[in-house]
Amino acid sequence: MILARMDAVLAALIPFLVSVALGKPYIQFLKTRYMGQYIREDGPQSHQSKAGTPTAGGVLILLAFMLGMAGLLGVKGAALLTPAVGLVLGITLAFGLLGFVDDYLKISKKKNKGVSGYTKLAVQVVAGLAAGWAVVQSLPHGADVSVFGLFTVPLGYLYPLFAAFVITGASNAVNLTDGLDGLASGTALMTFITLALMLFATHQVALGLVSLCMAGAALGFLIFNRNPARIFMGDTGSLALGGAFGALVILGKLECWALLLGAIFVVETLSVILQVYAFKTTGKRIFRMSPLHHHFELGGWSENRVVYSFVTFQFFCCTLAVFLYNFAM
Repeated sequence: MILARMDAVLAALIPFLVSVALGKPYIQFLKTRYMGQYIREDGPQSHQSKAGTPTAGGVLILLAFMLGMAGLLGVKGAALLTPAVGLVLGITLAFGLLGFVDDYLKISKKKNKGVSGYTKLAVQVVAGLAAGWAVVQSLPHGADVSVFGLFTVPLGYLYPLFAAFVITGASNAVNLTDGLDGLASGTALMTFITLALMLFATHQVALGLVSLCMAGAALGFLIFNRNPARIFMGDTGSLALGGAFGALVILGKLECWALLLGAIFVVETLSVILQVYAFKTTGKRIFRMSPLHHHFELGGWSENRVVYSFVTFQFFCCTLAVFLYNFAM
């Protein structure tokens, strides 16, 4: 038990310390390379002052995460590197690389356009199909989806398509949430800590340590990303965080619980979908601007108020998830 607790502490502590130690040098490096954020002109006017803030901070998250995993491997040995863990790491890195290319193109072109949406979607879907197929092949009932412990839906060989939907959705949802200082990193921190607790509860220790490792990296990054942000995570960070979240819930068989664990991500995505649908069908908008955090900003809320409110809501939903999960078990 003591060793297990030490592993959990190391899983979160190593990436946190790495992120804190490398944060200032990395920010300075980005400034010298003029790798600043381009702010869309149709966004809230209060955001225009953020133009030029170093972006692609997700590299810091990924580096801290990978060094944290390397440290755990040094302590735990090869036993930690299960096929499931390897797949999560692969998806996280692939999505991070995709995001980095996207960030680089935006910076070099000085426009808010990077990798095409079709390219992003293709990478996300392929990763999701791979994760889903791995689950179907490795677990006796891998193709079954438990709906909050109430009943089970057998998907059979349709499960990889479902997995692709979850991972693609999670990655894009975190990307949509990343619009205010500390919002994506703060909510992701809540998500990965809670997800780790649920994975530990089902004796999926290796995946739980991966989730804690990502939580530690997110916490270290949050120190530099909180308002006023000294660095933005960019698509490098948001796509990687979302990809890791989606991969963990698929490989950990916690698919439906992702709705609570990533409640803010879900709400932000739904606000965009509803906004687009309403405008195309009626010519009117439901929200002042989407994603939802911009709606509150334009309604007079300060950026800090929006972030603190959303993080609090995420904390409530994650707490509810733990409570209901223990009840369902």
